[in-house]
Amino acid sequence: MIADKLNAVILGDGILGRELHKLTNWTLLSRRTTNLDITDFLLLNRIVCSYDIVINCIANTNSYSGSKDEHWEVNYNFPATLSNLCITSDTKLVHISTEFVYANNDIPPSEEDIPCPDPTWYAYSKLLADEYIKFTNRYYLICRLLHKPNPFPYKEVWNVETSGDSVDKIAILVKRLIEKNATGIFNVGTGSKNLSKLAPNLPVVEPPSYVPKDTTMNLDKLNSFLL
Repeated sequence: MIADKLNAVILGDGILGRELHKLTNWTLLSRRTTNLDITDFLLLNRIVCSYDIVINCIANTNSYSGSKDEHWEVNYNFPATLSNLCITSDTKLVHISTEFVYANNDIPPSEEDIPCPDPTWYAYSKLLADEYIKFTNRYYLICRLLHKPNPFPYKEVWNVETSGDSVDKIAILVKRLIEKNATGIFNVGTGSKNLSKLAPNLPVVEPPSYVPKDTTMNLDKLNSFLL
């Protein structure tokens, strides 16, 4: 499929939403720039009914905030509502999840393994949204991933292992999955690496004790599908 021929909308203008929009020119709606109210059921229904594919890039990514309610509203209630609307209108839901749902798995997990999330409301709410979509919706794509700005904007980089990459590389993979009509759950990344590889000129420091040291994922399904 050709990206600009797809009737798709991107929800959220974070770095991944903006990068996907730049790659595809798909419609972009956001809370900040187009006054998207994620609690307005009728508005969401009109949006879902207007497109064949809805790509949810909206999330509360304040990973270590202790506010359960903030994470629950954005990371679980909203995607669950969105999924229900997509089911009713036969619209495909593409939901952006996180590799942090695997933070406590012993080995790089595949999509078939039981996720053991980081013990935060962020990771827990993201995992619950994944599972809700998985068990109620038959026409969905969940992308578990980690992306960082390019260029790397920080003064130092943490010594952690990841399957993630710069947002431009991750966005290309998500775009290809959508164009190939992938369904189900996909771990999305570019191979296991130390995060410092994304910023080789910066000093490498140990992260705070509460930060997962390894969130790498098995990418066999992704690599086979995109051959």
